[in-house]
Amino acid sequence: MTTDAERGRLRLWLRLLATTNELERELRRRLRATYGTTLPRFDVMAALERAPDGLSMGELSRRLMVANGNTTVIVDALEREGLAARSVAPEDRRRVTVRLTAPGREAFAGMAAAHAAWVAELLGGIDEQDAEELSRLLHDARLAIRASAGQEEVAR
Repeated sequence: MTTDAERGRLRLWLRLLATTNELERELRRRLRATYGTTLPRFDVMAALERAPDGLSMGELSRRLMVANGNTTVIVDALEREGLAARSVAPEDRRRVTVRLTAPGREAFAGMAAAHAAWVAELLGGIDEQDAEELSRLLHDARLAIRASAGQEEVAR
């Protein structure tokens, strides 16, 4: 028999999932319509933008929590378009580092600004104080989930 508390937690999970899916669906639509790009491609560019010295393909996949093959397909396309470049480490030719090129950084800057504005618009109906509280509560929930699953704590 499911308790009221369990039903409440299930309802919470379903609302979190529905909210995330709705937000992601609209961001995907806007990225496609405005920039002709995908959210995974945006995510790859964002990870590379945060690592100006570049990332290995393995590290890029780990940061994005996706399979290496998925990342490779996106990096291949970015490289063909001149938005990213691979370089081989001279000390270990198996180690390949990926970086955004200057045109890649410029293209991403425009997308990132639009993305930030879209998120602000889409979540704009939430009072600023409520948004801060919700953010804190979601962070606490993430920590609780990781602790329950036996994973290490994440930084605030």
